[in-house]
Amino acid sequence: MKIAFFEVKDWERDFLAPQFPGCTLAFHPERLDSSNLEAAAESECLSVFIYSRITAADLDRLPQLKLIVTRSTGTDHIDTAACRQRQIAVANVPHYGENTVAEHTFALILSLSRNVHKSYRHAVEGRMEMAALTGFDLKGKTLGVVGVGRIGMHVVKIARGFGMRVLAYDVRQDSFLAELLNFTYAPLEQVLAESDIITLHTPYLPATHHLLNRERLRLAKRGALLVNTARGGLVDTDALLEALQSGQLGGAGLDVLEGEELIREEHELLHSPRAAEALQALVRRSELLKMDNVVFTPHNAFNSREAMQRILETTVANVLAWQRGEELNRVV
Repeated sequence: MKIAFFEVKDWERDFLAPQFPGCTLAFHPERLDSSNLEAAAESECLSVFIYSRITAADLDRLPQLKLIVTRSTGTDHIDTAACRQRQIAVANVPHYGENTVAEHTFALILSLSRNVHKSYRHAVEGRMEMAALTGFDLKGKTLGVVGVGRIGMHVVKIARGFGMRVLAYDVRQDSFLAELLNFTYAPLEQVLAESDIITLHTPYLPATHHLLNRERLRLAKRGALLVNTARGGLVDTDALLEALQSGQLGGAGLDVLEGEELIREEHELLHSPRAAEALQALVRRSELLKMDNVVFTPHNAFNSREAMQRILETTVANVLAWQRGEELNRVV
């Protein structure tokens, strides 16, 4: 079996290489796209991360492909409908970073609520006006959790430990867990209107594209904080900029940005078929990063040693299960 791994670091290669005796392995540090498909042309299995985009046209150029294993929970970078039509199996890593991403969420929240990032900026600039750095306690505040899956549930647990009131919105509700963890389900409009901090943990789907748009951001409590460690496309970036500039939002903690997959490597912009879109995303990111009340991490919420190890272990298990004819973590 020929397996091609893309977006792999040296230490990941060293872990993966001994796991597949009898297989022909190829490791590539770059992401997979239409420009380098020849590197995977004869592969029966592909393993990619979130910056590799696999379209229906790409699949037509991979005639030997039978399995795609993404080293992520989300699969929006893969045309799963096209895979289904071509009988190409797709497997993901559904559980690896529930606590990891939840902890990072609170790192962003605390950086905003206690002005950690702003304090650093002011100190570097020689400004020490304490009044401008006054924060607020989390105890007694309302946290709005949008999406109460595995990550969202960990966020709820941490929030309750801080003594926060938790409102939650999800299309599927678990009344037993709500009672056990002492949180309340509510319509999205109520969550936005009553929350001091709003945090997003819902998957990115056509139905959730720009879930927070201008209209919904206007419903938020004035001065509320927004945290997004899920997917950038959940938030209309232009609407976010306007809300921050007007004071409708008091700040934002962002681990993801809309269009981030287009600007990961800025030197590629001029050669991208979506160059204009990529440049727009780059300008929006620049505007956000100039703001004192924005904390940004570059899609790093998942990136702990323990989580990365779990991702690789599950990836190996997914490939070996497929070889045995088992359907482990199958999306398609």
